[in-house]
Amino acid sequence: MRTLFLFAAVMLAFSGSASAQQAHNSNAPINFGADHIELQDKANRAVLSGKVSVKQAEMTLNAARMTVSYTGQVVDGSPQVSRLDASGGVTVTRPDQTARSNFAVYDLNKRVVTMLGAVTLIQAGNTVNGGRLTINLDTGRAIIDGSSVGGGGAGTTTNSGGRVSGTFSVPKRN
Repeated sequence: MRTLFLFAAVMLAFSGSASAQQAHNSNAPINFGADHIELQDKANRAVLSGKVSVKQAEMTLNAARMTVSYTGQVVDGSPQVSRLDASGGVTVTRPDQTARSNFAVYDLNKRVVTMLGAVTLIQAGNTVNGGRLTINLDTGRAIIDGSSVGGGGAGTTTNSGGRVSGTFSVPKRN
């Protein structure tokens, strides 16, 4: 019963109401900046490194390194991106929501961001830590679990026993 209550509290804290959460525009162009880019045309990918910043509509993804996979099709002079794989101090920022992890995968076809390793999700004064976070960009729903995938390393925190932990803000009362 306690687990069900905590799960419900996490979902309420991070899902928001349907009217408050707008679907992410995954059809918006993707703008990027990096210190270095390596194009691997035969493999249909580009490797970005050094202070990588990718922005699509209201979402920004920052990391030390990112591999951009594309389909090989070009529309209006731009390759059609299908997936972004990020590593090294990954931060995903959306309106009213920030998530940090060691690794992230943005699947543009499924419109899902999956973050792994020492995950922290912050929204509206609430903080939840875990091992894996999945954000559905259509619904705005965020699910975090205690999987201990990819934890550790300098400057990171890990979960003991694969548990989800966090802090919920409490409204001020008179």
